[in-house]
Amino acid sequence: MNHHDNDNNLNNYNDEKHSESTNTPASKHDMTNHYTGSGYNNFYGNRQQKPKTFRYFIVLLIGVFLGSAISLSLTYYYLPQMLTMRGVRSFDGQPIKIEAQQDLTVYSAVARKAMPSVVGITTVTLQRDAFFGTQRKIPSLGTGVIVDERGYILTNSHVVGDGNVEEIMAILYDGEKVPAEVIWNDRSLDLAVIKVEGTGLPVAELGDSDKLEVGEIAIAIGNPLGLNFERTITQGIVSGLNRTIPLDGNETIENLVQTDASINPGNSGGPLLNAQGQVIGINTAKIRSGEGLGFAIPINTAKPIVDQIIEKGEFTRVYLGIRGVNIDVFESITGVNLQADQGVYIAEILADSPADKAGLRSGDVIIKIQGNEVKAMGSLQRELYKYRPGDKVNVTVLRNGKEETYEIVFAND
Repeated sequence: MNHHDNDNNLNNYNDEKHSESTNTPASKHDMTNHYTGSGYNNFYGNRQQKPKTFRYFIVLLIGVFLGSAISLSLTYYYLPQMLTMRGVRSFDGQPIKIEAQQDLTVYSAVARKAMPSVVGITTVTLQRDAFFGTQRKIPSLGTGVIVDERGYILTNSHVVGDGNVEEIMAILYDGEKVPAEVIWNDRSLDLAVIKVEGTGLPVAELGDSDKLEVGEIAIAIGNPLGLNFERTITQGIVSGLNRTIPLDGNETIENLVQTDASINPGNSGGPLLNAQGQVIGINTAKIRSGEGLGFAIPINTAKPIVDQIIEKGEFTRVYLGIRGVNIDVFESITGVNLQADQGVYIAEILADSPADKAGLRSGDVIIKIQGNEVKAMGSLQRELYKYRPGDKVNVTVLRNGKEETYEIVFAND
């Protein structure tokens, strides 16, 4: 049989199979072939493409794993540095202190503690016109701090017009305005105590200004530039200690605390506070010719006065019985060298005074009281405020170039 015959036979066989398929019921196998004719071929066609799609999926999966591995590696390598830059932890993983945030917490805590005891003080002073001779009312504003729950308030003498005012009002923390009166004031110290009627008022905690160190935190609270900015808090440091600034004429105010916390008109009489919220000074002045040069009266200067007023309702200054002048003023006027760098020259001793009875003389230079240096009249008065009538103290003077000490018993002023 040749090849052609084979083809004919094959064609005949196919024709017969076709005829059978159209005339006889389809078997299960035939039905399967019938329904999967072209679909079966397509299915196998898709199966021929599956290996390529699977390879794409594998490549994508590997890429995802590689990207994740690289990201994790970079995070592991740089995360400590990133955390360190943000102040969360140190490079070696050890926690560190965030000083700036801690300081902010300190300022907020001090404000919450001290603010209720800070009051605004408004005054009306009568001032005579030099040209027309008429009087006019001059309003002013300052700050004070409550030192006793019965309404005693510490402030500056100049805030209350050195005691010469027509009207004083205190503005409490809740906004209530109450009238006040001057109980005591001293211009040379620039301190005053006023009183309002009340009970259970919030009292400030007083610190110890003798323990102050340059560089520690200083926080001021006051009413700068008017009531629109009442109870403003400013922060800085203690910039210096034992500062002296001039007042009018030949007077000076001494032993001041210097701070760079912003102090402006209206801050006068307000508290200067430490990091514990304790009053360490009473803000008094700012040098206008420079920035960051504010001054406060050390609270220890005011403590004896405040204590006595709280105890007795009034203050009695002890009596020494001299008329004195700063030695630099005496030397500049007379041209006489007193052989002393600082102190108070006794120009006159009053008869039967404690100084007279103790043996002090005109021409002596007072240089110490109870071992504490007396630099000028201001520091002498501050020392005298520490004592009460009947107290005994040692007073050291320079006489004829030699130091001599005398015991003095203070009397009432």
